Amino acid sequence: MSIVIKPVVSEKANAISEKNNRFTFKVQPDLNKFQIKDLIEKLYDVKVVEIKTMNYDGKKKQRYTRRGLQRGKVAAFKKALVTLEEGQTIDFYSNI
Repeated sequence: MSIVIKPVVSEKANAISEKNNRFTFKVQPDLNKFQIKDLIEKLYDVKVVEIKTMNYDGKKKQRYTRRGLQRGKVAAFKKALVTLEEGQTIDFYSNI
């Protein structure tokens, strides 16, 4: 099983990271805080101080088409707020 960790790049996430040295990631719902901490420390070579997680349910969506009403659901996900030690940072734009 592959583990997916995606950084969230939005205005709100960037403001939080600049002010509080916190970075936001979208992770798989079955990961716990210890697994998230180990993965982030290995991937980005930083020291993690604190992790806060939030679970989001999938939203129900519907649209009207020629064949009638199509109903579906967006997948559920978990968001992790990772606080790093003072002086450490993660640069998401270095690969571009």
